[in-house]
Amino acid sequence: MKRPDLLIPVFLRLVACSGYRQIAREFRVSHTTIMRIAERLGRHCLLYQWHHVSDLEMSEAIVIDGFESFAHSQFYPCHLNLAVGAETHFTYAFAEAELRRKGTMTAWQKQRRAELERQHGRPDPKAIEKSVAELVTMLPSSTAALSVHTDEHPAYPRAFHRSGRRVQHTSTPSVEARVPSNPLFPANLADLLIRHSGANHKRETIAFSKTLQSAVERLAIFVVWRNFAKSFSEKMQDATPAMRLGVARAKQTVEQILDSRLFVSKMVLPARWGGYYRREVATLPRGLSRPHRLQYAD
Repeated sequence: MKRPDLLIPVFLRLVACSGYRQIAREFRVSHTTIMRIAERLGRHCLLYQWHHVSDLEMSEAIVIDGFESFAHSQFYPCHLNLAVGAETHFTYAFAEAELRRKGTMTAWQKQRRAELERQHGRPDPKAIEKSVAELVTMLPSSTAALSVHTDEHPAYPRAFHRSGRRVQHTSTPSVEARVPSNPLFPANLADLLIRHSGANHKRETIAFSKTLQSAVERLAIFVVWRNFAKSFSEKMQDATPAMRLGVARAKQTVEQILDSRLFVSKMVLPARWGGYYRREVATLPRGLSRPHRLQYAD
């Protein structure tokens, strides 16, 4: 099978909880071939998402939450901060933040963390604040103050101040039941679907992302699939979040999502997403991933 023929099946399998090597075995190719295709799909989805949201005006409240995972090893946790529409459940944007390992650790784990930090340095203690601040600046403009619901993480108020936008902020304790009546439910549901749909975010998985860059690319694929291709209700097979928002008239197939090639030179990505596109996200113990350099197109 030629590589271009793999784009659609790889896309579908990446949101159906398959790992790179599982997909590679099915199509009898190297797992690095699948990795390259995932990178390409991630770049396309970044452009596809921004193409549809860059000219919007905000018409609903936003729920912001950090989905916690890890890249490289459990000593390198991260937040994938999501901005989800409170009514439509449309994911507008996301941004990553590398964290320091916390929580209960054995004496050996504390010693190992100290050794790794001496070798590679410590994550920025303000990573969440900076990430969420940039996330807020990526959201569509609004004439009134941006209404944002979050949990009680102390970095959020500082992030909103740093963003420079007018934000009307309300918080809900994260210990509240994760039921539809909870104001945080749109983000909680997105978190659940990310973990359900991505092999790299399963608990105790061996398919975890080896780099933060890879986690970002797979998240971009998930966001576009959920926004434009997945019904809000699997049982009802109703409108997608994009249809609920009004940026799509019908459910998009993966073939339609990949049908037209998008060019980064013809749109202005936010600074952080531009870094995602060029593969400039560093993972502390590994440094930068292999960068993306345009050779045949702008």
